[in-house]
Amino acid sequence: MFGNLFLIFPVVGEGNAGDIIYSSLQGIINGCIRQDRSSQYMLYKEFYSYGMAICRRYSLNDYDAADVLNEGFLKVFTHIERYDPEKPIKSWIGRIITNTAIDHYRMNLKFSDHDDVDTHQHIADVTANYDQLAYKDLLTLVQSLSPAYRMVFNLYAIDGYSHDEIAELLKISAGTSKSNLFKARQKLQEKLAALGLRRTDDIVVDNDTNS
Repeated sequence: MFGNLFLIFPVVGEGNAGDIIYSSLQGIINGCIRQDRSSQYMLYKEFYSYGMAICRRYSLNDYDAADVLNEGFLKVFTHIERYDPEKPIKSWIGRIITNTAIDHYRMNLKFSDHDDVDTHQHIADVTANYDQLAYKDLLTLVQSLSPAYRMVFNLYAIDGYSHDEIAELLKISAGTSKSNLFKARQKLQEKLAALGLRRTDDIVVDNDTNS
């Protein structure tokens, strides 16, 4: 339908969404339902930063993140008529993009570094909040995790999924999810310790920087 979205909707930044004036976000959504290209661009631009922040957390680099973002917005535009206007459009878009990242992972990668271990009872106590670390630097550390660890860490620690939900999404056991989370946090702590940062309470990543 769109081919490469970046060819149609180039990389955009924050600010006003263009010259076309709409009375409300619902007006943009209605335009997208009619497959109006200007409306699609407006919605894309409005939620570009938000969507890209999600994609970067789940991807190895910006190139892969752009792939996920493009595919995610294609699904948004294809299924926009299913959106329930009683619910926030931002959450709906975020869920589609997150699911797209999961699909992308499952299509291209395998869980090669995990084990089904239920002995990590202290996972909830293994935390790593580093107030000294800028978001960009923390993102780089999360991206450096192996795909299996990065996926579970994002879903559990940042997006709030339970281990049972992660197990269903990724077709693994809850024990594997717990093990991967434990190992992801260990890896992050090792990397942060190497930077000379002190551990405090809990890791906080706010990707809600726009919209």
